[in-house]
Amino acid sequence: MPPTSRDLEARLRDALQPTMLEVIDESAAHAGHSGANAEGYGTHFRVRIASPRFAGKSRVARHRLVYDALQLFIAQGLHAIAIETF
Repeated sequence: MPPTSRDLEARLRDALQPTMLEVIDESAAHAGHSGANAEGYGTHFRVRIASPRFAGKSRVARHRLVYDALQLFIAQGLHAIAIETF
């Protein structure tokens, strides 16, 4: 079963205690692209997140924290994550 926005949101809240979080499933816009599935959801997400854990970290380090938190979903077929950190 592909992950949902709620799945990603719950994991990010647990791992990064964000002060702002928005998870958008953009999979439908990628139908027919590499990594898309027949269900039309669960493969391409946009994450907008602010967290105290990002303080003093570079953009790359902040993105790495998000990727690390979502590693389980990546292993389950999550294909693309657009990350905006604040």
